[in-house]
Amino acid sequence: MTEKPTSPDTSSDEKSEAERSSGFALERNRRLTAVNELRAAGANPYPYRFDRTHTLGELREMFSSLEAGNETETVTSVAGRIMLKRDQGKLIFITIRDRSSDLQLFISKASVGDAEFDAINNLDLGDWVGAHGSVMTTRKGELSVKVTALQLLSKSLRPLPDKFHGLTDVDTRYRQRYADLIVNDEARRVFEVRHATIASFRTTLRERSYIEVETPVLHMEAGGAHARPFLTHHNTLDMQLYLRIALELHLKRLIVGGMERVFEIGRVFRNEGISTRHNPEFTMMESYQAFADHTDVMDLTEALIRNAARDALGTTVVTIRGTECDLAKPWRKVRMIDLASEAVGEKVHPSMPVDALRAIAKKHNINTETRWGSGRIIEEIFAEKSESTLIEPTFVTGHPVEISPLARVDRDDPFLTERFELFVGTHELANGFSELNDPIEQRERFAEEAKSKAAGNLEAGTMDEDYLRALEFGLPPTGGLGIGIDRLVMLLSGAGSIKDVILFPTLRPEVFEQ
Repeated sequence: MTEKPTSPDTSSDEKSEAERSSGFALERNRRLTAVNELRAAGANPYPYRFDRTHTLGELREMFSSLEAGNETETVTSVAGRIMLKRDQGKLIFITIRDRSSDLQLFISKASVGDAEFDAINNLDLGDWVGAHGSVMTTRKGELSVKVTALQLLSKSLRPLPDKFHGLTDVDTRYRQRYADLIVNDEARRVFEVRHATIASFRTTLRERSYIEVETPVLHMEAGGAHARPFLTHHNTLDMQLYLRIALELHLKRLIVGGMERVFEIGRVFRNEGISTRHNPEFTMMESYQAFADHTDVMDLTEALIRNAARDALGTTVVTIRGTECDLAKPWRKVRMIDLASEAVGEKVHPSMPVDALRAIAKKHNINTETRWGSGRIIEEIFAEKSESTLIEPTFVTGHPVEISPLARVDRDDPFLTERFELFVGTHELANGFSELNDPIEQRERFAEEAKSKAAGNLEAGTMDEDYLRALEFGLPPTGGLGIGIDRLVMLLSGAGSIKDVILFPTLRPEVFEQ
């Protein structure tokens, strides 16, 4: 990185940036010089391995009751990144961090000798080191390793972000997640919550006899959801393929095959906008259960999310928009048409003429498109007027057939489906339904989708002949569920953006200075 020139007219912000740039270059060059000096002396600043006997967290657990001023006979080898270093003449105190915890290294010149003491003193914040020594506590009660030998494991050429301010630029935090994780305790906590959430899902589903599977990422047909897909091309077969927008259709093929209960946790891809709730690639959990319907799936949804909260947080109480909510309490169930009707002050139903519903929407300043049918207009009324009221967990049920091409028709209302969406904090977290298993009706639904796509709806699905063939072998009554892992982790961790819960979110290309 080159130093930026300044002039008498340069603003204070530009001067500050130039000074930071210049300071970084000087510091990096100093560290590069240290690397070259180590190599010239026959040392390797990047050795191949280090044999660690304990993590720092294990030592803290083993010696949590060790009183102040005690030295033990326990010899250990630990490793971590230097986060803090204090030179007190003949003593050096270094705080290192590994994945599990922080711990202090106590280095005495009398124990390691003059040459090694000086070498240790030349180490920088950010360097990875391995230390051998005995476990002790200082007179102030700080658990430490009294070092007899210390080895550089990886020289850091870049200084760590300021320990008091961290990475204050949000974009930099997402681009340089590696640096964010080094200095940001909250970032590490969020991804611990994510790990615990996914592990909890697997445990709950395994206890209910579900089998975890993997299905293709590359699809010949874009289906399973209303979304615009990413296109790619396979050179050998000379064919267009889609990155999957959902896991659904392949998983239901497995139910046809007799696997009865299956689930998958995997990435899906939708070529759509980016926001605090949307990323072009995100993680879904989808499950399918033979001989079940949407009511069974709602019960499963509650169990999965409640268990995930307990496992990740130790409680079912979460904070939603500043208000505490106990996920263990029963969740509300309400039909979409009832919420939409309440919002506009008059009854709406997909059996109504489309012109009548379009007039109601217009009266409430809700834009519609000419190709939309009655069901799609009701969905838009709900989205514009009702979603923002759904703070505590709410199952919105009874979606119109028009917007639910893979769900069974409601057994009591042929204009609705046995489908639900779970809303928490005004946003959708899950979607499930009694799966449509009539191959004749499914073909008709796909045909309507194809017409919509031909009319310009880029999110409409295509005619999946292989899936229709699978249905003709017989799909038993089945309940299906999809949960957005990223949004759920946002809820449990309190994160404000989906970028906070995805390690490497999609961003515009970065321009690097030459």
